[in-house]
Amino acid sequence: MNKLLLTAPFPSHLVDKIRAVSPNLDIEQRTLPNGRWPEDWTTDAEIYYAYGKVPPLALAPNLQWVQTHYAGVDSLESSELWDSRILITTASGVHAANMAQYALTQILAWAHRVPNWFKYKQTQYWTDNRWNTFVPQELNGKTLGIVGYGSIGRELARLAKPFGLKILVTKQNARQLVDTGYIFPGQGDPDGELPDRIYPSQATRSMVAECDFVVITLPLTEQTHHLFDEELLKAMKATAFLVNVGRGAIIKESDLVRGLKKGWLAGAGLDVFEQEPLPEESPLWEMENVIMTPHISGFTPHYDERAIGIFAENLRRYLAGEPLLNQVDRDKGY
Repeated sequence: MNKLLLTAPFPSHLVDKIRAVSPNLDIEQRTLPNGRWPEDWTTDAEIYYAYGKVPPLALAPNLQWVQTHYAGVDSLESSELWDSRILITTASGVHAANMAQYALTQILAWAHRVPNWFKYKQTQYWTDNRWNTFVPQELNGKTLGIVGYGSIGRELARLAKPFGLKILVTKQNARQLVDTGYIFPGQGDPDGELPDRIYPSQATRSMVAECDFVVITLPLTEQTHHLFDEELLKAMKATAFLVNVGRGAIIKESDLVRGLKKGWLAGAGLDVFEQEPLPEESPLWEMENVIMTPHISGFTPHYDERAIGIFAENLRRYLAGEPLLNQVDRDKGY
């Protein structure tokens, strides 16, 4: 029997989907107090589905594989796990559909000047200069740059292509076009065929200089922290719109505020921030060229079901001795 510990509060019908993978599973479900592992808890589990923190390895001596409930690994906060040989996999791909749709919504909202719709509705008076106030950009013929071509970026490319957008992307390994992560049927760009041009991540500056819209889908690592600083923001077109659905600290926020005021770029659509919740004193609140949301681009009513689908496939692979999907590369940090 393979002992599996779940710390996610999944309802019974989702646990049954896991149980259906194999009759040789011994499944235990626990709830972590405040998401943290109590000092007096031990487990003999071989597989750990991590909804909260990972136990100290001395309290989990049989642990061979950790699957996170999230696409990122920020929540693990375990240096000894990171330094071990225990397999770590993520739920990468779980957000692809809704986050790609969110990014496209930001682009459309900016292009069609949607904030002006609501602004003038509240005044109960349509401006006499309707053309200058409401004339949109047409997406056909514009250039979209996607910084990070993972599951979210690939799904965004699929959704954006029919609008006639030229698609440029950055990818850490620009020669590895095939998506090696979990792919939901009918989504994404499994073979990397949609981009008009693929840049290595070192050429991000060159790529953004060509783009009318730039969407950040990167994870936060030492290499991506404050990637979008003054130098990179100044490389963008003055008419460009920047969307961030990755992590807030990928953008140096003070540089972004200056850039938006000085016209290095035209506007920004932000779902993530360096400090969350965004402080009341942040100048971003008052900026008319910023469309903001409170870190909700990953919200979906189907999250748990999709996460279980990813885990069930990985569990099947683990028990069959096959390579797991969404394995964390410790050198890359994700």
